[in-house]
Amino acid sequence: MKLETRKVVKRYGDFIALDEASFQTGDDARVVALLGPSGGGKSTLLRVLGGLLVPEAGEVRVNDQMLPQDDAAALLGLRQNGFVFQGYNLFPHLTALQNVTLPLTVVHGQPADAAHRRATELLDRLGLAQHLHKRPAELSGGQQQRAAIARALASKPRLLLLDEPTSALDPVMTGEVLDVIRELAQEGQQIVLATHEISFARLVADWVVFLAQGKVVESCSAVKFFDDPSSSYAKEYLTALTKYR
Repeated sequence: MKLETRKVVKRYGDFIALDEASFQTGDDARVVALLGPSGGGKSTLLRVLGGLLVPEAGEVRVNDQMLPQDDAAALLGLRQNGFVFQGYNLFPHLTALQNVTLPLTVVHGQPADAAHRRATELLDRLGLAQHLHKRPAELSGGQQQRAAIARALASKPRLLLLDEPTSALDPVMTGEVLDVIRELAQEGQQIVLATHEISFARLVADWVVFLAQGKVVESCSAVKFFDDPSSSYAKEYLTALTKYR
């Protein structure tokens, strides 16, 4: 996987979420971690890379292919990716199985029986075989997030984009979800991950993009970032996050 942005700008009203953000990963990056302080632009960059947001300026390339710069064309490209957000975003009135099958039939046009097989297979793989017919309110937070990951994987996305996927979970549930993500990474799934889980990012990422105040401060291999970050900002950030761990 190769990701590249060139002077990307994204605004929310008067607030500049991405301020001419530019970076390029190595050609063989498989798991890219977006790190940095809260409000630094991680979630916005994740959405831009996945085609969920179209920037006001700049270029975005995924595997040397420039992403569309108009909303209609971006929507078509968006269907090639799988998103998992920190709030799960499951339909509360549908079961776990229905939450996974619905996008396959409605968005991707798969026959109902094929969608059912794919959903059942994924939920079973993620440890939810006993919970297929439960609604989100009947599942723990970790189970809901695993169901959300199953839904994102169902269409066999080129990129799996994870936005703080463990922020609302307790330590046990966090471990459950991180185990799933680690297994997916080991199996070769291309992943872009916005997270504050530094120890996990160190374990699974092979490339790090560090953002602050809407700008890319560093973009380098994970080994270099964690062992010898170039900027004082990144060094202070890592020290602060690991001080009591």
